[in-house]
Amino acid sequence: MYRPFDLSGSVSVVVGGNTGIGFGMAQALAAAGAHVVIGGRNAENNANAVGQLEAAGGSADCLECDVMHEESVRSFMAEVVARHGRMDACFMNAGGGTRAPPFVDMSTDEWMHSIQWNLHSAYFCYREAAKHMIQLGHGGSIVGTASVAAIRSSGSTHYAAAKAGMVAMARSLAPQLGQHGIRVNTILPGFVETRISRAAAANEKFHAALVKRIPCGRIGQPSDFGGVAVYLASSASAWQTADTFVIDGGMTCL
Repeated sequence: MYRPFDLSGSVSVVVGGNTGIGFGMAQALAAAGAHVVIGGRNAENNANAVGQLEAAGGSADCLECDVMHEESVRSFMAEVVARHGRMDACFMNAGGGTRAPPFVDMSTDEWMHSIQWNLHSAYFCYREAAKHMIQLGHGGSIVGTASVAAIRSSGSTHYAAAKAGMVAMARSLAPQLGQHGIRVNTILPGFVETRISRAAAANEKFHAALVKRIPCGRIGQPSDFGGVAVYLASSASAWQTADTFVIDGGMTCL
């Protein structure tokens, strides 16, 4: 029977999976049968996420991981493999943006912080996940969550540059890792209502203006990313790598 989206027996790592888009992915991955390992730096949020996944009938555990620090990422990935003996998919969702000054007024510290948070962190995660997948010898899927800021104008130049770097890194890695059966793809979300963006989304004027620019007629929700996560973790995407998945309700077409 054809069941390409059945993830039973697999292990999916979701870094930054305790809230927001990452948690939306984790919910779908667990529902599809994967054991989900949540990685995040907030132990309470990690535990809450695991509790919700288990309450819904899923299998999950968590480990602390601070993507800003190379050694933390290295230890996290090693512990995942030590606990479970495999790593079939790794989703890198950690990162974020801050209110940005005009580019000419941006300090070097502000620039470097965003690059560290959004690009260097992805480098740490991709590298360590790839090392273990190669050693395990069963291939795998590495997926980064970037942003539509990577392909359209953004006032946060440092954030846009970092997210575009994630896309370029995935395209560069795909041929290198493909020989090991590892696929590397990038997801580019548009505006999604999360804990960080909820205040802005609640502003009626802002919300109305934003929705007018979205052909699907609403802003995104974390659950909108569950389907693509399951697809990229499954055999259904076995011939898809070096690609970008724009999930923004159609906003970038306008």
